[in-house]
Amino acid sequence: MLETGSLAPDFTLKNEKGEDVTLSSFRGRKVIVYFYPKDNTSGCTKEACSFRDSKPKFDRSDIVVLGISRDSTASHVKFIEKQNLNFMLLSDPDARVIEQYGAWGEKSMYGRKYMGIVRSTVVIDEEGKVLRTYDKVKVATHAEDILSDLGL
Repeated sequence: MLETGSLAPDFTLKNEKGEDVTLSSFRGRKVIVYFYPKDNTSGCTKEACSFRDSKPKFDRSDIVVLGISRDSTASHVKFIEKQNLNFMLLSDPDARVIEQYGAWGEKSMYGRKYMGIVRSTVVIDEEGKVLRTYDKVKVATHAEDILSDLGL
C-alpha cells in the first residue's frame, strides 16, 4: 500500500461508459479509490452496495467514490445496472494502476496460491495526497467505516 502523506499516483482509466477518468481531475475534492476483485461476486457486491447506500453521505461532503477492478467496461455496466450503483467503476485490465497502488498480491483459495487483486482502499485528500489506506476491509460496512474514520 501507499504511504500516508505521499502523493497518490495519477492515472487515467476508462469508466463504465468508456470515458477517460483521470484522478488529478478531482483535485480540490477527497477521493475514495477502492480496489475489488470481480464484478457480481458475493463480497464485491456487498462492498459496492455499501458504497451505494452511503453515497448520499459522501456527496454531502463532496467526496468522490471510484471502484477499480480488472473487469471490462461492459462488465461494469452490467454490475452497475444489476446493483443500481451510483458511482463510477473503472477498468484496469492490465492491473497497471492496481499494482501502482499496492493492491496486487498473492492470494490463497482452497490452499491454492495465485496472484490477484487484494481488496483495499485509498482515501486521497484534496491535494492528491494519501490520507488513509485500508488493507483489511469488512465488505458489508466498509463505506460506513470510512465515513466514521473521516468524522462524517
